[in-house]
Amino acid sequence: MIVKNDCKYFRGDIPCKPHKSKGVHCEDCDFFQPFDRKILIIKLGAAGDVIRTTPILRRLRKEFPQAKIFWLTDYPIFVPKKFVDEILKFNFENVLWLQQNKFDLSINLDKDKHAIALMKSIDAKLKKGYTIDEWGNCRPKDQDAEAKWLTGLFDDISRKNKKSYPEEIFEIFGYQFRKEEYILELPATDRIFDLPKNQKIIGLNTGCGERWLTRLWGEDNWIQLSNLLVKNGYYPLLLGGPHEDEMNNRIAENSQANYLGTFMLKDFLHLVNTCDLIVTSVTMAMHIAIALKKKLVLFNNIFNRNEFELYGLGKILEPKNKDCLGCYRNSCPKECMSTILPELVFDTILELLE
Repeated sequence: MIVKNDCKYFRGDIPCKPHKSKGVHCEDCDFFQPFDRKILIIKLGAAGDVIRTTPILRRLRKEFPQAKIFWLTDYPIFVPKKFVDEILKFNFENVLWLQQNKFDLSINLDKDKHAIALMKSIDAKLKKGYTIDEWGNCRPKDQDAEAKWLTGLFDDISRKNKKSYPEEIFEIFGYQFRKEEYILELPATDRIFDLPKNQKIIGLNTGCGERWLTRLWGEDNWIQLSNLLVKNGYYPLLLGGPHEDEMNNRIAENSQANYLGTFMLKDFLHLVNTCDLIVTSVTMAMHIAIALKKKLVLFNNIFNRNEFELYGLGKILEPKNKDCLGCYRNSCPKECMSTILPELVFDTILELLE
């Protein structure tokens, strides 16, 4: 029998969809869609970085429309199925399988030890991004990845960087960034949120993760902003995960803000999608908001503002003391975020919504 294993629908261990639906075999199948190359993307985390790497798929699909694209990640929910043929969770089984494959292009965008070690073991005609050196450290595979590698090594070089993250990722691939947008496919959910239809919903994402707590704006500020929003006819909705649950409950108890609790990630995506505008520090929620094309007020203090591509959706607010910017500290004796006043945030919200 003729078996065409280079077809988009071929599975190898179970019947393909055309066979199940139409009963066809490979030799007489009108659904045959051949691949002409195999591309592997290794981008494991963090969640926000996976989301803001998705613009590269628009260019890859344009350049290689018949390629079979694989993506290895810790966050499969953020990798779009319409653009990627096989989305693989990072685990032993999938790593073992990938090591027995041959690729035309393998690109690793992570600098972690397990990612660069895997990159070294992958069989590919062309490798780009990051791999492992003779000392077991991360090194760029070629000159295209060198600039982003150096910004990760030296704080002063990072502070001078003028490129956004998507621009840097495109550069690693050897492309020029042309404002290609994020891609995010909302997963199916049965969750229905009881929210008003006749008010602008302002999502207040109060947390910042556990690594850089200097990004926290402060409960009193969220309380004041919430009350300002309600006074002017808006609907403030507190957002966050389990780490922010206690704080969000306190803010809700001491303000007029609304809090629905914590949700599974797929439901959280839909909750963010109900909002008209998001107020947040640099977090996963920021990238979700950009992907969903929401208006955005972004707090930034420890990072280089040039890193963020907002696509004209929002405005970045930073502390008054410019010496605080780009510090990458986990504690701040000056509490620089407190210099961003609730009244300024409220005025920025009005400006963006108008």
